Amino acid sequence: MRRLLATLVAAKPHGRIAELGTAYGEGASAMVAALPSDATFVTVENDPERFRLAAQRLAGTRAEMVLGDWRELLPERGPFDLVFLDAGDAAESAALAISMLAPGGILVKDDLTPGRTSDGDPVRQALLGDPRLLACEIQTTASTAAIVAVRRSP
Repeated sequence: MRRLLATLVAAKPHGRIAELGTAYGEGASAMVAALPSDATFVTVENDPERFRLAAQRLAGTRAEMVLGDWRELLPERGPFDLVFLDAGDAAESAALAISMLAPGGILVKDDLTPGRTSDGDPVRQALLGDPRLLACEIQTTASTAAIVAVRRSP
């Protein structure tokens, strides 16, 4: 997953990149390491202890770390060229995350169990069924999958 994120970040040379849910900074460290020189990266975490640990991990990098609820802090800062939706409430927040994408922007959601249908799965229904997106699910390891989606032009 970290390699996929780094690849997508590197493909956005002038990109505005956002991570929704820093956790301990693993995804953020992969993305900021691949960050082109004129791209920006912001990551938001709402848990103070995870934020503290991630801040230690990301110290000295170009990551802008923000403590709080991304739903309150990031929408006015968009649109973004890449959004990594790593927050735990993905199904409920998918519409807002999608609205923060620029046309042609990429949204990534990981931590899915592979081989499931979208029927009865609110995350898959929200992302694979949204008409604003062209989306697919990819298997990232033997036990995990991710959805990668592109925001269609209006």
